Amino acid sequence: MQGEMNFIIEGGKQLRGTVETSRSKNGAVALLAASLLNRGTTTLLHVPKIEEVKRLIEVLSSLGVSVEWQGSNVVITPPEKISLDTIDRVAAMKTRSILMFIGPLVHLFKSFELPQSGGCTLGLRSARPHLMALEKFGVAIEARSESYHVTHTALAPAEVILYESSDTATINALLAAARIPGTSTIKYASANYQVQEVCGFLKALGVGIEGIGTTTLTVQGVAEINKDVSYTVAEDPTDAMFFIAAAIVTGSAVTIAAAPIEFLEVELLILEKMGLQFSLENRRVSENGITKLVDISIKPSELIAFPEKIHARPYPGLNIDNLPFFAVIATQAKGTTLIHDWVYEKRAIYYTELDRLGAITALHDPHRISIEGPTRLKAAEVICPPALRPATIVLVGMLGAKGHSTLRNVYSINRGYEDIVNRLQKLGASIEAS
Repeated sequence: MQGEMNFIIEGGKQLRGTVETSRSKNGAVALLAASLLNRGTTTLLHVPKIEEVKRLIEVLSSLGVSVEWQGSNVVITPPEKISLDTIDRVAAMKTRSILMFIGPLVHLFKSFELPQSGGCTLGLRSARPHLMALEKFGVAIEARSESYHVTHTALAPAEVILYESSDTATINALLAAARIPGTSTIKYASANYQVQEVCGFLKALGVGIEGIGTTTLTVQGVAEINKDVSYTVAEDPTDAMFFIAAAIVTGSAVTIAAAPIEFLEVELLILEKMGLQFSLENRRVSENGITKLVDISIKPSELIAFPEKIHARPYPGLNIDNLPFFAVIATQAKGTTLIHDWVYEKRAIYYTELDRLGAITALHDPHRISIEGPTRLKAAEVICPPALRPATIVLVGMLGAKGHSTLRNVYSINRGYEDIVNRLQKLGASIEAS
C-alpha cells in the first residue's frame, strides 16, 4: 500500500479541452467480487487502476486466485481450491467492498469468516441489508467486532425483499442467487449503474436475469459456472461529475467525453435550473451494451442557488455519490443552497471543510447544510477528509481558489479516481503530486 501522497495546486486557473470519463470504481470492484463465481478465466477490460481495486486484487491473490494485469485489463484465474486461511486481512479491512465477497463465497464454503469492512469514514453504515437479503437464501450471518461469521446448511432460491435499496446488498443477493438453481426474485432492488454492470456480467456467464434497470430482478440461477469470459467495465458517472464540478468552479469550458448520461440526468437538470449552460452530443452505448454515453460540453455560466433542497435518492434519482459535488458548486451560486445528505451520519459535516477555502456554510445537523454564494475561494492547506467524495470536493475547491494550496494525504481520492493529476494537467490545471 502506498505511503502518504499530497497534491500541490496553484488554483484559480481556467481549464480547457476534453477529458475522457474513467471507468467505474463501483462497477470494477463489484465485478472483481463476481469473478469468484466463475471456475473459468474472467478477463475484465478497462479496469481503473485505483486503490480500491488494488485492495480487492490483494485480497483475491491472498485467496490463491491468479490475478494478472495486462495493460488496463485484469485476467482472473481461480485455483483448484480457494483458501480463506491466508486472506489478506489488512487489505480486506480497508474496503467496504469486501462485503460483496459473501454472495459468491457461500457457494464454496458452508461456514467461513470475512474481516469486518472498512472504506470511507461516514458514520454507521449497517451491514443489516446484506444480512436480511442473504438469510432468505438460507444464509446466516453474525456480525462480530472484527469479522462476519457466515454459515448455511443448504441454499435455496427465494423471493428477497430489500428494506433498503442498497447497491451492494442488491449485488450480494444477485451473486448468491446466480448459482442457486431455480428462480429467485429480488424486489426493491437498486437499479444503479454498478448493479446493471453486474447483471450484464452474470448474463455473459449464462445466468438468466430479467428486469435490468428496474427495481425487480428475476434470476434464473445455474448450479455451475465454468466459462472463459471477457467483460468491459463501464464508464463512471461520479468521475464525470467530478469534472463537471471542476469546470463549473473554475469557470471553464470543458467537454466530458463518454459520460454515462442516464446516471447524470437529474444532476444536469438541477444544474440547468441553476443556470448552467451545457450541450449533449454524440450519443452512443458502452461496450457492455447497457450503459448509454454522451459527450457533455460545459460552458462558463453565472449560477443561482437551486430553489429546493438538493438531496439524493435511489436511481433514477440524484446519485448519492454525486450529491457532495453540489456543496462546492453551491459556493459559486448566488443565494443559499440547502443540501440534505440523509443517508450518512457524518458526510455533511465533512462539507464544512470547504470553510477552510473561504466557503460560507451553516451546518444545521449531521445531515443538513446551507451554503451561501457566490464566494471567491481562497488557497489553503487542508488534510484530506477520510471519505472519498468529501475529499474530492475539497480538491475541486482548491482548483478554483486562486493561490497555492496543499491537500495532504490524498489516499481517499486515490481510492476512487484514476490518474487524476495527469488528467487535470492535460486540461491546464497546475497540480502536482508529492
